Amino acid sequence: MTELLDPPPAATAVPPPAAGPSPAAHERSERLEVERLQLEETWRRPPGLYGWLTTTNHKDIGLRFIVTAFTFFLLAGVLALLMRLQLARPRNPVFGPDLYNQIFTTHGSAMIFLFAVPVMEGFGLYFVPLMIGARNVAFPRLMAFSYWTYLIAGVLLFTGLFLNTGPDMGWFSYTPLAGPGYSPGKRVDLWSQMVTLVETTSMAGAIDIIATAFKLRAPGMALHRVPLFVWAQVISSLMVLFAMPAVTLRSTMLSMDRTTNVTTHFFNAAEGGDHLLWQHLFWFFGHPDVYIIFIPATGFVSPVVTAFARRRVFGYTPMVLAMIAVAFIGFGVWVHHMFATPIPELGQGMFTASSLLITIPNGVQIFCWTATLWGGRPWLRTPLLFMLGFLAVFVLGGLSGVILASVQVDLQVHDTYFVVAHLHYVLVGGAVFPLLGAVCFWFPKWTGRMLSERLGWVAFWLLFAGFNLTFFPMHQLGLHGMPRRVYTYAPQTGWGGLNALATVGAGLMGVGVLVFLANVLRSLGSGAAAGPNPWGAGTLEWATSSPPPRYNFQRPPTVQGREPVWENAADAPVVTGLDARTRETLCTTTMDAEPHHKYTMAGDALAPLLTALAVGGIWIGGMFHPAAVPIGCGLMVIPLAVWFWTSGHRKETAGEPDQGGE
Repeated sequence: MTELLDPPPAATAVPPPAAGPSPAAHERSERLEVERLQLEETWRRPPGLYGWLTTTNHKDIGLRFIVTAFTFFLLAGVLALLMRLQLARPRNPVFGPDLYNQIFTTHGSAMIFLFAVPVMEGFGLYFVPLMIGARNVAFPRLMAFSYWTYLIAGVLLFTGLFLNTGPDMGWFSYTPLAGPGYSPGKRVDLWSQMVTLVETTSMAGAIDIIATAFKLRAPGMALHRVPLFVWAQVISSLMVLFAMPAVTLRSTMLSMDRTTNVTTHFFNAAEGGDHLLWQHLFWFFGHPDVYIIFIPATGFVSPVVTAFARRRVFGYTPMVLAMIAVAFIGFGVWVHHMFATPIPELGQGMFTASSLLITIPNGVQIFCWTATLWGGRPWLRTPLLFMLGFLAVFVLGGLSGVILASVQVDLQVHDTYFVVAHLHYVLVGGAVFPLLGAVCFWFPKWTGRMLSERLGWVAFWLLFAGFNLTFFPMHQLGLHGMPRRVYTYAPQTGWGGLNALATVGAGLMGVGVLVFLANVLRSLGSGAAAGPNPWGAGTLEWATSSPPPRYNFQRPPTVQGREPVWENAADAPVVTGLDARTRETLCTTTMDAEPHHKYTMAGDALAPLLTALAVGGIWIGGMFHPAAVPIGCGLMVIPLAVWFWTSGHRKETAGEPDQGGE
């Protein structure tokens, strides 16, 4: 390849109508059309069910992650409504303790493991390649494998609930309650294998996002020009690589403790094990997981605020450093959840300090968003409305987190509904509100149609009012002594009124979700046409059509600023020299995004699905007998061999970029 960058043709005087286009322009137009047809054929998905099962396009898989995660969100939301129905009044006989425990555990597990992290990963897989000017993710088949593994895990969890074998020991699965002595049967095993499968998914997706963001950026997109959304995805993916092995390790150790033919004693204190080891491993994952969810949500807020404030984000560098600081400090806060356990007072003090310290970088981000809006010309539409709701709710959740960072206060309210309120203010406020705003913002990019503004505002106010009506009273319930993880309570406690109020709020939230869903379904068929960039935003995903073609960009762009759509010159060069007959993309250097080599990506294949089925068989079969592990590993060799043998990877070193013609 001798030429990589090709400027668009210079503007020329328009000839008289009778003269027609010049021969050179006509030839160029024909050449571009031939190239477009070749790209469509090269990136075309095979028709029918086979094509649906074998696709490795990042937009297909990203949307599947998002839709599947929202499906699990709706199922978990129904379970939440059932819980609130049971707790609406004292001695309510709707559910017994066993079924309530299954509902309670499945709700928490689905929201944390099947919704919050995978939906953020889905957004990353869809938008990171578009925002950096790439045609696909770096490892397309790994991405497809991660989705199928995730789907198997979700089906496993809800199948267990529907068969009355749902986990019943809480989404945290503390030992010894989750050990074989207190939880016989397969309920806990089902939960632990679900967790292992989901975390396998998360790590595979994280590797793909990191490699894509560092090696497939458009020429000119040096690190100081990377969109904040992409920074958020990269930082959270790096956190996944450090945090998820801990939860995968502990779920595997728990399975080994519970398997009859293995019978280890990692968490059996009578045999030299340690119950606190479980809590350390769990919360070393659990508290960073809050920020694995929250940091991508901040990546949603920044482009929305920028687009609707009509100005570049204030404090780009402090924003990036703040996200890095949150990620780093987040790994030093896990004992924040263990103040009620017998740990040394010196350790308690150190983790109190780190719990307070993490508020500083979070405050920096909130200040930068506020300054961006203050210095801009805000255009109040539904996406921005959800982001403003996020700021209000998350600040309240952060303040209650500061309260819980005090050891003495935490000891008094640790097992009460005060913690339930704090958790939901942080996770729903810090994730769900910006997530719904992101759906409103990027829905035109996915579908080419606009959501209804009127229904969007109705949905927001129902959700905002319902959320605060549900969870704000729980602070008071906790201070009045109502313990969490209970399925009923006595009338003389005086908790009935606030619980009834919380149940009404949950109903309002349910109506708000239904209105939001109705808006999405209605707009899919009859929404107004959006055009390529209805919001006038500045990042590269808005530089292509809505919805984007399967290859994203016919001529991948170059970058001349942090908001390329706003800042690129009219004659900015584009990437040429890529073979339209193969799935070829341009790799660039990590720091400065200079062209380095051409890279041929793997095509569509059935091997990722077959590999995921083998992995699922290993862990599900391992619930019953350890022999399933070596058998499954042996079976997995076959699809893996097909996976790598037919990958079609090819690397060609690039010459120096040329600013001339083709």
